[in-house]
Amino acid sequence: MKDHHGSISKPALLMAVASLSMLVACNKAPEQPQAQAPAAVADSSKTAVAAALPSYTAEQFYATKSYMGNKMNHNGQSLLVASDETGVFNLYRVSLDGSSWQALTKSTTDAIMPLDWFPQDDRVLYTADQGGNELHHLYVLAEDGTVTDLTPGDKLKAMFLDWHGTDAFWVASNERDPKFFDLYKYDAKTYQRTLVYQNNDGLTVDAVSPDGRYLALSKERTNADNNLYIIDLQSKEQKPLHITPHEGNITFAIHGFSRDSKTLIYGSDQNSEFSQAQQYDIAANSSSLYQQADWDVSFIDFSKDNKYKVVGVNADASTKIQIIDQNTGQELKLPPLPVGDLRGINFSKDSQYLSFYVNADNSPSNLYVWKVGEPQAKRLTQALDATIDENNLVMSEVVRYASFDGLQIPALLYKPKQASDTAKVPALIWIHGGPGGQSRTGYNPTIQHLVNQGYAVLSVNNRGSSGYGKTFYHLDDLKHGEDDLQDIVFGKKYLQSLNWVAGERIGVMGGSYGGYLTMAAMAFTDEFKVGINIFGVTNWLRTLESIPPWWESFRESLYAELGDPAKDAERLKRISPVFHGDKVKKPVLVVQGANDPRVLQVESDEMVAAIKKNGVPVEYVLFPDEGHGFVKKANRITAQQAYLSFLQKHL
Repeated sequence: MKDHHGSISKPALLMAVASLSMLVACNKAPEQPQAQAPAAVADSSKTAVAAALPSYTAEQFYATKSYMGNKMNHNGQSLLVASDETGVFNLYRVSLDGSSWQALTKSTTDAIMPLDWFPQDDRVLYTADQGGNELHHLYVLAEDGTVTDLTPGDKLKAMFLDWHGTDAFWVASNERDPKFFDLYKYDAKTYQRTLVYQNNDGLTVDAVSPDGRYLALSKERTNADNNLYIIDLQSKEQKPLHITPHEGNITFAIHGFSRDSKTLIYGSDQNSEFSQAQQYDIAANSSSLYQQADWDVSFIDFSKDNKYKVVGVNADASTKIQIIDQNTGQELKLPPLPVGDLRGINFSKDSQYLSFYVNADNSPSNLYVWKVGEPQAKRLTQALDATIDENNLVMSEVVRYASFDGLQIPALLYKPKQASDTAKVPALIWIHGGPGGQSRTGYNPTIQHLVNQGYAVLSVNNRGSSGYGKTFYHLDDLKHGEDDLQDIVFGKKYLQSLNWVAGERIGVMGGSYGGYLTMAAMAFTDEFKVGINIFGVTNWLRTLESIPPWWESFRESLYAELGDPAKDAERLKRISPVFHGDKVKKPVLVVQGANDPRVLQVESDEMVAAIKKNGVPVEYVLFPDEGHGFVKKANRITAQQAYLSFLQKHL
């Protein structure tokens, strides 16, 4: 089964900061002095709680181990897991009881991410890019340790789709045309491949049916409207069949095929504010409702033997999971587990074992294995560093506040344990990536470290965020840096209404699109004392003109969301902070990866220069070996230390 983390993002943009990129990752970090509690918590007003609360360093928070993947091998005896315990993600073979961790790779530079075991032996498929450039290749790690690059080349990007039985697998690659992905079938023994579908129609390759006959594809029209297609790969013509004819703006998203290959499960907001699951009967050429909820149905998946159906729902920034026994229709009763979201749900081939992660605000993802029916699940990892007591970390509270036009804005509020009406703390507004991402519950070491140091954090889901219905989702279209920026400003006003917040000391920070809104807040308002821009867009004209070639299939959708640089140049320049550096009056920290293919380094270079020219304090941290997000642990520590040092100095 697929690794599900329950996140929702605008498929047409893919600019959201992945949780991996922002939060997880080998060079040794520079030695830094022990972080002290910020001056915001005055000694004279510290409560007993504040005095007793341990102050943890960035090194302690990033001593946390991050884990990815948990596929079980063919005989159900081992898990394939990636861990960054060495500082860089590498692969491990893990026994089901967690007693044995065998290192399979030893990269010291590029993060290695797991895909799957081969169906009948212990060869491994994995993926890696080069220094964060997002040009991922697929590799086979043989049982003797030799590695084969299945997709060699300098400028291509490849993606594993799925297995075809036990003797073949499907790969999408843009090597023929950088703008579009073709479909290849690889022989699982010889690695010889066959071009199965040549993508001349600008479609997005999404899924192949288990029997290998049908290919499901999508086509973006705008950010509010798209279409789904099926191709019969056994047909000589391979003509795409449009399966979602409709009028008006409707968004569809492919979940996958049923195990018997007779139906395609997909999401649709045609009859609801939220995306509900539909099933398309291939033989009958008709669709019907499959699964509905009061929120977006995030994903539908099935165990390998088709005994269980797994349903994920994005319920108010948390993922709610249902596992249904398809023979009885009854929900599978899980054993007692800690509070948190279930992620990465995977069954063994015979559905006797279930592996998954549990993640919460105060606890990183920990890996569990459960023998179905037994009273307890086995926990295999201790992700949080042993020197940190999770009881000293903060659980978020879902809050809502009114924006300038009365719209209710959802947010996650993190209140430091040392905060009170007699010990007021400074605060930060955290802005997610996107546009169209979502701030969600779950462990975020950046936030938890700052909260531990005495900074309140309001993680805002401004208009245009996913997860709150299609109307809310599209309220920021062609209004970026305007209406959504006002949601951030009114987030500050909400913080000022709390009697434990030092209302005159509120800053703003975020990554990617959140970095853009941070710079917009600093350039176009005088509301915030400081800003931390983490690889944020500052020149929309350049960004939209220099999108990676593999985004070509949704260029039109991107322009519908943000604007066409050829037609909307005046507005795009007006909302681009780099052209308004003279308006920035308060201190700014900028953090950037040199290999970022989405937000080019020149964006941050020019923004820093513009602020310096204005005589305003600006600090710049540039990582030469990172892309759109920081995956190396040492770099994440360095960035985190920079955030705290900057805030202690200026907030």
